[in-house]
Amino acid sequence: MGIQAGKTGVRALGISESFVKGADQRSILAGVVMRGDLKIDGFSFNYTTVGGMDSTESILGLYYKLERNDINLLMLNGCIISWFNVVDLKELNKETGKPVICITYEESEGIDQYFKEYFEDWETRLEVYRRNGERTKTILHTGHQIFTRFIGIKEDLGRRTLDRFTLEGGVPEPLRISRILARAILKSELSTRHNR
Repeated sequence: MGIQAGKTGVRALGISESFVKGADQRSILAGVVMRGDLKIDGFSFNYTTVGGMDSTESILGLYYKLERNDINLLMLNGCIISWFNVVDLKELNKETGKPVICITYEESEGIDQYFKEYFEDWETRLEVYRRNGERTKTILHTGHQIFTRFIGIKEDLGRRTLDRFTLEGGVPEPLRISRILARAILKSELSTRHNR
């Protein structure tokens, strides 16, 4: 099913994560399925390793747990998550057959030095990161500037799709809600562990 940005029935799976470095080896992944009319239509969860290189596999696991074929695209809050766990955006696109829109919110002076400083497998991480391509500045209908990577979708259609899912500010609703959800689950898990 193709994407029609103007249709209320278009469904995006927004994926965010939350973790506390040093508190756990795992990061929470939360996925929210949202329709173009901004109605929530499903949830999915998974874990990925803090500082690992399993984020792509973990996101695919989250996607497949939904067992749905009506999702039109994936939205991600960044392609470097869970302390330098690099997501392979092109692999996500290839495996799911769905376009991938990856969003970040700030300028960056580059990440290469951190890979080299912290990881023996820095070359692998850097290779995946570079394969994701350069970010594009995008101005949303709200006037906010974000930085985007569009995989498997033309930039114009991707921007119009982001506009449909953005009520205010610079964070599309599927990503805003999934981020809140990931943080809430992490807080609950840490609280449960503390109270045992």
